[in-house]
Amino acid sequence: MRRLVQPSKTLTKLGTDIKQWFWQERRVWLTTALVAGVVTGLRLSGLLQPLELAALDYIFRLRPSEPRDHRIVIVGIDDSDISKLQTWPIPDAVMADLLTKIKSYQPRAIGLDIYRDVPVGDGYDQLQQVFQTTPNLIGIEKIEDPGSVGVKPPKALEASDQIGFNNVVVDVDSRVRRAVLFWNSKGKVARSFALRLAMLYLQKEGITPRSATVNPNYLQLGGGVFHQLKPNDGGYVGTNTGGYQILANLRSPDSSFTVVSLSAVLNNQISPDLMRDRIVVIGSTAPSLKDFFYTSYSGSKDGTAQLTAGVELHAQFISQIISAAQNGRSLLQPIPKSLELVWILAWSLIGASLSWRFRSPVRSSFSFVLAAFGLGSICYLGFLQGLWIPLVPPMLALAGSAFTITLYIAYLQEELKKSKEFLNSIINTIPDPVFVKDQNHRWIVLNNAYCRFIGYPLEKLLEQSDHNFFPSYQAAHFWQQDDLTFRTGVERESEEEFTNSNGVTYAIATKRSLHKDAAGNLFLVGVIRDITQRKRVEEELRQAAADLVRSNAELKQAEDRLRRMAYHDTLTGLPNRELFYERLHQALDWAQSQDQMVALLFLDLDGFKQINDTYGHDMGNQLLKAVAQRLLGCLRSSDTVARMGGDEFVVLLPSIPTIQDISRVAEKILNTLSQNFILDDKAIPITTSIGISVYPHDAKDRDPLIKKADLAMYDAKGLGKNCYQFSNKTQSQFQAHEMD
Repeated sequence: MRRLVQPSKTLTKLGTDIKQWFWQERRVWLTTALVAGVVTGLRLSGLLQPLELAALDYIFRLRPSEPRDHRIVIVGIDDSDISKLQTWPIPDAVMADLLTKIKSYQPRAIGLDIYRDVPVGDGYDQLQQVFQTTPNLIGIEKIEDPGSVGVKPPKALEASDQIGFNNVVVDVDSRVRRAVLFWNSKGKVARSFALRLAMLYLQKEGITPRSATVNPNYLQLGGGVFHQLKPNDGGYVGTNTGGYQILANLRSPDSSFTVVSLSAVLNNQISPDLMRDRIVVIGSTAPSLKDFFYTSYSGSKDGTAQLTAGVELHAQFISQIISAAQNGRSLLQPIPKSLELVWILAWSLIGASLSWRFRSPVRSSFSFVLAAFGLGSICYLGFLQGLWIPLVPPMLALAGSAFTITLYIAYLQEELKKSKEFLNSIINTIPDPVFVKDQNHRWIVLNNAYCRFIGYPLEKLLEQSDHNFFPSYQAAHFWQQDDLTFRTGVERESEEEFTNSNGVTYAIATKRSLHKDAAGNLFLVGVIRDITQRKRVEEELRQAAADLVRSNAELKQAEDRLRRMAYHDTLTGLPNRELFYERLHQALDWAQSQDQMVALLFLDLDGFKQINDTYGHDMGNQLLKAVAQRLLGCLRSSDTVARMGGDEFVVLLPSIPTIQDISRVAEKILNTLSQNFILDDKAIPITTSIGISVYPHDAKDRDPLIKKADLAMYDAKGLGKNCYQFSNKTQSQFQAHEMD
């Protein structure tokens, strides 16, 4: 039962400690929950979306530039190309010539990011012929959406299913942060221009689309799993995520791809190796055509903002797909919504805890800056691993909880100042030493009596702790008692040692209690009484009592020694004649009341005198002690072995069941003692003769019983020694029993 109760007490104490800790830190928890709730509300309302998207853009711009993706080559049509051609759109004949030259370089896939829904100039049939004979060519269409009308694809490419839509989704701030892989159009699932080209490229690598293991609804290409974006993922709130959208993890536009001009290709100014086995994407890069987009790398939307051409944007999407499938490049994905709420709550707790812990505005500000830097670093490192970890909501939670706690601390400090002034006016009227501590175990108020008692001025003691002025063991004890009072809230008094500045140690009794002001500030008030004189008197009385107890113990030990000497043989340590008689008397009384037998074995060593004469009395004494030990090993704990004198021993067997049991004991003794004794490296042989009398068969009183055992022993001697012999009466009954 004790083993079950102890863990229960431990768990109860642990539960109590946790409750008290939560109660003491309740302001931190309440502030954490309140601020986290407000920030979460702002997050879910969408008010923080612009800030979070701007933070994501900033992290994009902080990321180091990646190596150029040489798998993709852009044929850009710039303003100088248009000027040379003197027309726009590019005539079909020129387009056919361009595609033919690119096709001759044996690229793995060709993407035409230029609308060709109607004939343009001469060469229409020639262009259709190129379309029909180029199976790795992908054209574009624009699917109609609420913001614009659709543009049909080239009929020849549509007939051979070599079409991908080039629709681009933009956020409310006109920036592209998402890519569309699939779109439901007229009851069919259309694939994007970028996905079509990427799949053509990956097909040669043996990589084909399949359902992801983590979610069958997700597309997986090679090692890349493309998580479908939901309306409230990341920093978005209620965003239209129609079709199959993913977050765009764009490369830095500074050196993403190799770009060659239309004129350079038409004039054979490029090396065939530049396009061989690569993806070639053809599109406009001319500023005059205004086919440009803002991205996360664009910076502010002013005249200096860096824009990305549409053809390069599609090349970015292609690169993201094939890099994820082939190289394991991270696909940007948001953390789960439930984890985001925990994330906000955690940073709200950190902000509140830091301000509550450090109190000082300078230290709180420094800790806040470190925490904010840590938060930003975590978000940045997570981004490098492909995770969009929200930055703005937790930053607001961190700042909000820190600011709220700072305001509350300022209020507490103002109230604390008033409380100190009031306490000072009260405790200085008390003659006993009085101290007041805050929850950090620092003195905040001391009366004059305490300052005189410890021997230091008030200015040196305020805002300090016991560890600055007392020996370590005393300071630790004071801290433990203070902490116990703070945790339990129970008034208590304890006796302690107190060493002042002069090294004089006093015995004191300290009464501790808790007090709280109107603002909730908690104080520990301690009142000290000097009990040095009382403890000295108590110690003297205790010493006198201890001396008396020690004297009584010594007398008892002396009495025990004398009693043992009176009742035990000094040589063998066995009971002597007096103790044997006492135990025999007890055994006979008990046997009479219980109708039981008692056996008495009288032993005499055979030839002991010869051993004494041969080896000396010292050897004889050693032999007697060895015989005593062997006899003790033969018997029950309830039996008695006594030395009667010289080489005579007697064995008392109380409550022996039968005569046969007595015989077995006698035989065991004979066998045990007949084995040689090794004493001082000499083998000493010895035997014994045993005479046995039995109560009540032989006698009912002590002396007759002993006499008959003695006579039986002499009978055993006469029979040749090293044997046992019952008294005549018992022997007759034993023989009659055996004949029956």
